[in-house]
Amino acid sequence: MEPTRRTFLKAGALTSALGFDLAPAYAQSRELKISRTTETRSTCPYCSVSCGIIIHTLGDKAKNVTPQVVHVEGDPDHPINRGTLCPKGSSLQQDIVNDRRLLKPQVRRPGSDRWEPISWDEAIKGIARHIKDTRDRTFVAKNAKGETVNRTPGIAWIGGCTDTNEFNYLQWKAISAFGVPYRDSQARV
Repeated sequence: MEPTRRTFLKAGALTSALGFDLAPAYAQSRELKISRTTETRSTCPYCSVSCGIIIHTLGDKAKNVTPQVVHVEGDPDHPINRGTLCPKGSSLQQDIVNDRRLLKPQVRRPGSDRWEPISWDEAIKGIARHIKDTRDRTFVAKNAKGETVNRTPGIAWIGGCTDTNEFNYLQWKAISAFGVPYRDSQARV
């Protein structure tokens, strides 16, 4: 007899009806999945709530080996989410291992209909050029009352919720030096 989905479900129902508890088997299969992994505690990057996550990676930490993310779960010891994750946080593994994930900077030139990859050096130089040009074009030295304000209203800046306080401090100093009045560091960590 060829097994079908219906016969499989009937066998499962019969097994449960006879008193077999499958919960330990499910728990053991999960334990086997992450038994040899390295745990890394981190923060979910999505909504600025800063939920704690545990990222399980599989790899032997050899010099030329890139660890592979095999599981992401909520951190039960984290005071904000206590192990729970929203649907976006629960899907972090798929975001990390997605083969369409961008790993290099890209630019879309004026008038072009496609993105082209560029080097990190070219990306940094291009961003610096855009910031300098915008600052030169929109810089306001004095307001309508004649008070010195030294601001650049043509630029706004927002940080990331997973940035550290130290990074946010340096970022705040840099954007203050640029004269950017519209800024938020999303410092939650």
